[in-house]
Amino acid sequence: MIVAGCDVGSTTGKVVIMDDGNILSHSLVPSRVICEDTAVEAMNNALEGTDLKLEDIEYIVGTGYGRVNIPFARKNITEISCHGMGAFWTSPEIRTVIDIGGQDCKVIKLEPNGKVREFVMNEKCAAGTGRFMEDTALALSLAVEELGPLSLKAASRASVSAQCSVFAETEVISLMAEKRPLEEIVAGINDAVASRLAGMVLRVGMEEQVVLSGGVSKNVGVIRFLQERMKVEFVDVSEKVDPQLMGALGAAIFARQRADKGERRTRRRRSRAENA
Repeated sequence: MIVAGCDVGSTTGKVVIMDDGNILSHSLVPSRVICEDTAVEAMNNALEGTDLKLEDIEYIVGTGYGRVNIPFARKNITEISCHGMGAFWTSPEIRTVIDIGGQDCKVIKLEPNGKVREFVMNEKCAAGTGRFMEDTALALSLAVEELGPLSLKAASRASVSAQCSVFAETEVISLMAEKRPLEEIVAGINDAVASRLAGMVLRVGMEEQVVLSGGVSKNVGVIRFLQERMKVEFVDVSEKVDPQLMGALGAAIFARQRADKGERRTRRRRSRAENA
């Protein structure tokens, strides 16, 4: 059975297509202004290179902040549930999911069956999110992919203490004016993000195993500093799925569950009709 999940986030759109519980194809594209356009582009990219057409997909679930505007989704489910389900699929032992998205961060605690037990989200300010990292990289004339490796070269970490993204960027500009080494500024940024995330984990209580999802999960500096603060090694799921696709993966798994329920209902109706 072929199903799919489509995750339209604030900075990227993702699609995962699955066939009998295995990932068949996936895509990741920059978000457009119109959510429908992001969803369509992500789906077309995922279908490219396969023999499938959209109508071949039996059930599609949408998630992400733009989930209600995905034109081909039959159902939409919150990204919190989808990230939890995606993480559970990669490893049933996972109990804590830290999702660092484009405009928000979430810490999700899971039940042994993969359902969400508890979660917490960051405050309205975007400090510590993917968007904050992109804006800071731009201010430093760096590619966002450079922030992680560069921070690990620092002899010390600059202090970036502001809890607001605007004030944090002001601190970074001041550090640059003081001629602070670039790698120390970047280390301070990543450490500030790690500090905010560790505080969120404390609010719900950490349970091992722990996994990161979202784009910032690819920042090796944030990973290193967060592991130091939490004193735990994270589960590496990259061989099974790109962590940035976790929400779309969970949506695809929910799509399979919904399709299975539909098939069972259809079989029961046919059985009752035949026995009537």
